[in-house]
Amino acid sequence: MNAPFEIVRPAALTPVLYDSPHSGRYYPADFVLGASLAQIRRGEDAYVDELLRGAPALGATLLVATHPRCYIDLNRDERDIDAALLAEPWPEPLAPSEKTERGLGLIRRFVVPGVEAQGRLLTVRDVRDRIDGVYRPYHAALDSHVAEIHAQFGAVWHVNWHSMKSVGNAMTPDGAGAARADFVVSDRRGASASPTLTALVVDTLRSFGCSVSVNDPYAGGTIVQRIGRPANGVHSVQIEINRRLYLDESAVEKTAGFDDLARRLDELTRCLLAEAPRL
Repeated sequence: MNAPFEIVRPAALTPVLYDSPHSGRYYPADFVLGASLAQIRRGEDAYVDELLRGAPALGATLLVATHPRCYIDLNRDERDIDAALLAEPWPEPLAPSEKTERGLGLIRRFVVPGVEAQGRLLTVRDVRDRIDGVYRPYHAALDSHVAEIHAQFGAVWHVNWHSMKSVGNAMTPDGAGAARADFVVSDRRGASASPTLTALVVDTLRSFGCSVSVNDPYAGGTIVQRIGRPANGVHSVQIEINRRLYLDESAVEKTAGFDDLARRLDELTRCLLAEAPRL
């Protein structure tokens, strides 16, 4: 099995930490697809890791997943499992959320409405292997880097990066046909980050001429909920990038807008680093 994550560190540590949990595109042999690879790849936050490749040279630590979210979703609670995807009973209590109800749990059921992600029922061992081999190592790496940065600076500015469909569908909280802003910035409605960090991100993105929504339709997932502890100096925001800015969503291929968007995200990184807490 490939390593579950890649970490790229800057020359000198800073308080800024990025992670991209849904951009992985290594499809392991044990992943039996429920649809064509081209269809399954539409579940990826495709190439978000590459949009952020300039960040470490500027000073931000970058953690990226290698495995696809349809294999296991790193932005879910590990008990958020759909029992209907299992070939046998789970030996412990499960805690399926509304994400599982929409086919978007720890093990994804649907890529888009009606398109199955899993090509077979999974055994308990199958799921445990994904949790132990991919999910827990990724979260352990994220926790380790949060702790390291906090120990050195007394504060962490963490950004959890994603991309989103340009238009909502029946599986998304905003519903079918809903158009999205260029970016959605989320902080669990103020619970995972200080207003200072959220406002800096929002204002910087808007200064690029981009439309930005805050906590709508996404208020922040499991990672920012778990990591963000503003009272302890650990601030975590989630950023969703509208795929129309850089991606042919049907073909899952970069468009001409990719390089310009990457430059804008580099500029956001510079702004964060310029304002980030330092000893």
